[in-house]
Amino acid sequence: MRVPIIAGNWKMYKTVGEAVNFVRELAGRVAGVSGVETVVCPPFTALAAVAAELSKQGAGIVSGAQNMYWENEGAYTGEIAPGMLKEVGCRYVILGHSERRRYFGETDAAVNKKVHAALAHDLIPIVCVGERLEERESGTTEDVVRGQVEGALAGLTARQAAGLVVAYEPVWAIGTGRTASATDAQQVNGFIRKLLVDLFGETAAGAVRIQYGGSVKPGNTAELMAQPDIDGALVGGAGLKADSFAGIITNAVGAGSGVGRL
Repeated sequence: MRVPIIAGNWKMYKTVGEAVNFVRELAGRVAGVSGVETVVCPPFTALAAVAAELSKQGAGIVSGAQNMYWENEGAYTGEIAPGMLKEVGCRYVILGHSERRRYFGETDAAVNKKVHAALAHDLIPIVCVGERLEERESGTTEDVVRGQVEGALAGLTARQAAGLVVAYEPVWAIGTGRTASATDAQQVNGFIRKLLVDLFGETAAGAVRIQYGGSVKPGNTAELMAQPDIDGALVGGAGLKADSFAGIITNAVGAGSGVGRL
């Protein structure tokens, strides 16, 4: 059974104090909401404080990081090791986000190393894939997404793959206010599911949760979640305000989605 997962990627926003206040407010707003997993991914500087506050609140919200390096330790100035994330309470880590690929030159091979390292430290990767506008307009969306999925997940066993989260984020919809229609998002998410079947078999593919990300808001959450292969959302801007993020979480529950269909 696939439990929907809503994750907020805070990017380079919120001080430690702002982050703690946010999760305190969010916990109050979603108290009593069940049937959905909620993840917040603050900047590295706020991870420990956020995890401590979430533990106090007891609201079932968990923390994740926005990135990590694949080595356990070493002379890698400015990088963060997977064991460091685990120590401060992270359960998830976002890997291969389009902004990491665009601004910091991350490749599918690098993402693959990070996926393997995360799994070795019992962190659950949220693996991001998605096409740019020019790739969509040229009709190469599936080729691009296939390359990213195959590259990022190379060398995994079916058991390892089954525990992953994949986030389909069309680059042209991130932070632009443009959102793929529910039908378009389902088309790509369904393609990813079929690709996972080819790579890892039906059982593992049926267990993988596939999110949609790209200008998700409370108003479009239910329609997106009603699609059979959309199992959650990776939320950017709307995840920075407790009221809108809580609205997305609430609207993800009981949206008539295909979550749970294996």
